[in-house]
Amino acid sequence: MFYIQSHFPAGPFVNTAAEQNANTQTMSKLLPAAFTVIALLSFTIKSVSQRFSPEVAVFIKVYAGTIALTDVKIIDGTGAAAKEHQTLLIHNDRIAAMGNAKDVTIPAGATTINCTGKTIIPGLVMLHEHLFYTSPLEEFFNISEMPFTFPRMYLAGGVTTMRTGGSIEPQTDLNLKGMIAEGKLTGPDMDVTAPYIERKGFDIPSLNVIKDTAEAAASVAFWSNKGCTSFKMYMHATKEDLAVVLREAHLRGLKVTGHIGAITYRQAAEAGIDNLEHGFMASTDFIADKKENELPDNGRQSLVDLDVNSAQMKDLIKLLVRKKVAVTSTLPVFAPYTNREIVLGGGLDALIPEIKEKLTAEWNERQHKDAVSIALFKKELSWEKQFYDAGGLLVAGTDPTGAGRTIAGYSNYMEIELLTEAGFTSLQAIKICTLNGAMYLGRTKDIGTIEKGKKADLVLIDGDIEKDIKDIRKTETVFKNGVGFDSKKMFASVKGQVGIY
Repeated sequence: MFYIQSHFPAGPFVNTAAEQNANTQTMSKLLPAAFTVIALLSFTIKSVSQRFSPEVAVFIKVYAGTIALTDVKIIDGTGAAAKEHQTLLIHNDRIAAMGNAKDVTIPAGATTINCTGKTIIPGLVMLHEHLFYTSPLEEFFNISEMPFTFPRMYLAGGVTTMRTGGSIEPQTDLNLKGMIAEGKLTGPDMDVTAPYIERKGFDIPSLNVIKDTAEAAASVAFWSNKGCTSFKMYMHATKEDLAVVLREAHLRGLKVTGHIGAITYRQAAEAGIDNLEHGFMASTDFIADKKENELPDNGRQSLVDLDVNSAQMKDLIKLLVRKKVAVTSTLPVFAPYTNREIVLGGGLDALIPEIKEKLTAEWNERQHKDAVSIALFKKELSWEKQFYDAGGLLVAGTDPTGAGRTIAGYSNYMEIELLTEAGFTSLQAIKICTLNGAMYLGRTKDIGTIEKGKKADLVLIDGDIEKDIKDIRKTETVFKNGVGFDSKKMFASVKGQVGIY
């Protein structure tokens, strides 16, 4: 473990320029005299911009500057073979160099971290996350915002960029995004999705409901002006709603995803949707008597009855690939109970005692009683692999809703583990959770892989996930914009608080 000790000035922010001053002076001596003034000015601006509140600074192990990670195994996110005994050099918020030790010169004054036995991967780019958690209201399903615990837990779990896959408090999500960017709160960079586009159907108090297509169009206009960059169709939304949302979003250069049901995957793909959520678990394409624009009550049963190698599924997959529709894997939220963790990824102690007790009782009650769920889950694993092998863009998320077993950060570990259970190699699983997400967001110039010039968004793991995928849970340091955050310390800080805020 390593910590860079700092003395914080008075006031609401910690300014890292002072901490980096010695490095600035050392580096300037290495530069040609003609460029020294310019280099110093550039470095100072970068340093001054790294400002953090004391509440954030307490989790920082190393500030942005010149950092050398030595003797590290690099999994770069492209799916290519890992490289052993590498040196990775970070300068401010960017990757400055990487390669064999003999090929990378470490500047004098750099912070050097020995990473023998450790692995580094790109920061995770997860596309179906939420800042809310299951919170029943009497007999009704409901969800409540977790603005304190979840952003911090996502970063602790290695998520440096995330898309909220639907919002119940968009103003909160947008404000959190801004406060994180300003160094006032701890969390990932965020792509904020607007409130759900949904027709009346479910009695969920926190769910946004529209009454017609005009409201659907108005919602896109209003929330895009507010700063939302993604839109999500929900289960009772109609084909007509989708058409206007696609029109309005695409006019603005924004994308639309869907957890649909009244609309089939085929209809959505033909209409031009960008993304479909939950793998194939939300598909209603295989119901023979499905009625137009109506959400059937036997959608899941139709998947249970469908053969895993069905020609119908293969045909649907071909259509999605041809139409360039991305599919989001959210395996943790569907994971069966039997012989699996109560809270997936190991986060049971993060919950408040009342929820912890409730989930434990439910888990005990459902052991060895979920054979149908187990069989369907195995099919879903296969269908996602079939889609990927057919050339589809498979991205990933976790969806912390459902029964409450899926929570921020911990479930991101589990998604990677479950992808390997589906037959993906560890290298492929990391690519799905990094580069593929960046591709969908159109941000591959900056994030998604470990390459010179890209943002220093990195996850340092005390282990080797190629040997044991569960080593992903040994995440030690998460670098975001070149700043190293203490994963375990962030997780520990919210112990027993998920379910409150």
